[in-house]
Amino acid sequence: MSTGRKTRGADRKSADMPGFDEIDRKILEILQRDADLAVNALADIVGLSPTPCWRRIKRLEEAGVIKGRVAIVDHARANVGMTVFIGITAPRHETAWLNQFRALIDDLPEIVEAYRLTGATDYILKVVVPDISTYDRVYKAMIERLDFSQINSSISMEELKFTTAVPSTYL
Repeated sequence: MSTGRKTRGADRKSADMPGFDEIDRKILEILQRDADLAVNALADIVGLSPTPCWRRIKRLEEAGVIKGRVAIVDHARANVGMTVFIGITAPRHETAWLNQFRALIDDLPEIVEAYRLTGATDYILKVVVPDISTYDRVYKAMIERLDFSQINSSISMEELKFTTAVPSTYL
């Protein structure tokens, strides 16, 4: 039976996810912009009293939608203003190599993001460093510890968009 109500991504949520509504989505959008906002202020914005608002935040946390709250650091002011993207092709597709690779990227704090991909490039890494000589040290640390079929590096010239916020539409 159709209710005739339009859903914004709710049909795609997994069966084990609790149902979230527009207020939950609004809370999530606001917290992604300002996680330090007091619950009282957040409650006022979304039209709830503080206790129900707090319960909704806790439910988002318990469901794993909110994984944590962090400070976003300005790269230039932290002296890591150079961003390098590294495309990696693995020499072989084996669990042992992947485990060594995971250990390698965990050990290098300059690697701030890492993804396994489809296509010709197996992995992409985002590295933040102060300069090219520091990147060279990171590169050498990588190739000393592990074999790679290919490594391609691209230095970012300009950050056009950066956000940690994800769309709440599909919640």
